Amino acid sequence: MKVKQIGLVGIGAALGFCASLQFSAMAQKSADAPLPLDELRQLTEVYGLIKSDYVESVEDKKLLSQAIAGMVASLDPHSVYLDKKAYRELSDSMEGKFVGLGIEVAMEDGYVKIVSPIEDSPAFRAGIKAGDLITRIDSTPIKGLSLDEAIKKMRGEPNSKVVLTIARKGDDKPWIVPLVRQEIRVQSVKAKMVEPGYAWLRISQFQELTVEDMAKKLTALHAQDPKLKGLVLDLRNDPGGLLPGAIGVSAAFLPHDQEIVSTLGQLPDSNRKFYGRREFYANRGSNADPLSKLPPAFKNIPIVVLVNGGSASASEIVAGALQDYKRAIVMGTQTFGKGSVQTLRELPNATAVKLTTARYYTPTGRSIQAKGITPDILVDEYADGDGLNSLRVRESDLEKHLSDGSGVPEDAALKLKRDSLEEEQRALALAKSRKPLEFGSADDFQLAQALNHFKGLPVKLSSAPAKADKTEKEDPVAPLKPETTVPELKNGTKK
Repeated sequence: MKVKQIGLVGIGAALGFCASLQFSAMAQKSADAPLPLDELRQLTEVYGLIKSDYVESVEDKKLLSQAIAGMVASLDPHSVYLDKKAYRELSDSMEGKFVGLGIEVAMEDGYVKIVSPIEDSPAFRAGIKAGDLITRIDSTPIKGLSLDEAIKKMRGEPNSKVVLTIARKGDDKPWIVPLVRQEIRVQSVKAKMVEPGYAWLRISQFQELTVEDMAKKLTALHAQDPKLKGLVLDLRNDPGGLLPGAIGVSAAFLPHDQEIVSTLGQLPDSNRKFYGRREFYANRGSNADPLSKLPPAFKNIPIVVLVNGGSASASEIVAGALQDYKRAIVMGTQTFGKGSVQTLRELPNATAVKLTTARYYTPTGRSIQAKGITPDILVDEYADGDGLNSLRVRESDLEKHLSDGSGVPEDAALKLKRDSLEEEQRALALAKSRKPLEFGSADDFQLAQALNHFKGLPVKLSSAPAKADKTEKEDPVAPLKPETTVPELKNGTKK
């Protein structure tokens, strides 16, 4: 079932996963593009017909704004026109704050589907889970609304109330969830010692201060135990964020100046390589290196990176880079598969266009687009399986999603295998009785398996390893960037 668009309630209509954003002024090269005069005449004719013949008067500003929005939205799931309010909310979200319910949503079969609740949000605390369907917002049925319209109805002022009607597979009837909108401040980085000698570092979103905050947390962990034996880097349900954050996090654990990611697009300035040095990850306008005082021990401490189907974009860049250099073991379930870069082009009147401008590639040239990162060790979320994995929306489910860029038609045999209906029903029965998992808690099964790996103890593998093994044998390396030479890797560095 193709999902049309994806959005984050509280940030703006259909803004998509917090994409790997780059900021740019309006491209001057656009002036060189020839104008399609016949099509523009047709557009003006339709505009004139609406103004003269439509049943009610329509404001010019509204009509033109919606025309721009429709033009951009037709491209792919992550390109979007931002009006003043949406642009401001996106800026706030990158600073780690916004007002809303705290849910990532998508449109499926006319209903709003929950992709993932954000940790510590009103939706998370109310027990809303991935795969739930919103059928009503207050008294308004979802059927007939666009995703944009549905998100606008769920947004509002802080402390205002909204009632969602939720349908969950396996339940006999929908249930009512009253929620209070609040300003959500996403704590980008969390860290703690989970056992003597073993630390846990969680990144929930890549924001402007993520690299700086991570460096402070890691320094504090090292002060607690200078002889750390292992670090768990938790990127589960991390939807991405700013590209410099992903570069900085990767650089913290790799030798200086290693290639972290490359991009390839239509314009020459979209074809770039990004390296693990200050100018690629420091905050704009800052000459300070947030990693300059990081203890050198973190270049060598063993690392396990935890990922799942909610790990997207910038978090996939980090997982892919550390995996390519064999600097870390990636553990968990298949990631989301968002391998495209969005550039924010500022427009007049405090508006902007978030436009997909390139695909990104890991250091060995792998494209993650519509595929994702396959963990080195497949481990389910719970000891008895992963009830939510088959319900998750991934990049390949989105309507108009980009291909991997290899030029080879997508082969259904190589797509991520979804659970059979019978398996899904069993998983749903388990998931219904579970409260939302608190990452980093004593009940965190995947974290426990990461610790077992460090200690050389048995790790309980995924309940369906055979399907994953088959996929790996059929396609051992994701499609490569054109003219890419895969570097020979040794001890975490290029040889």
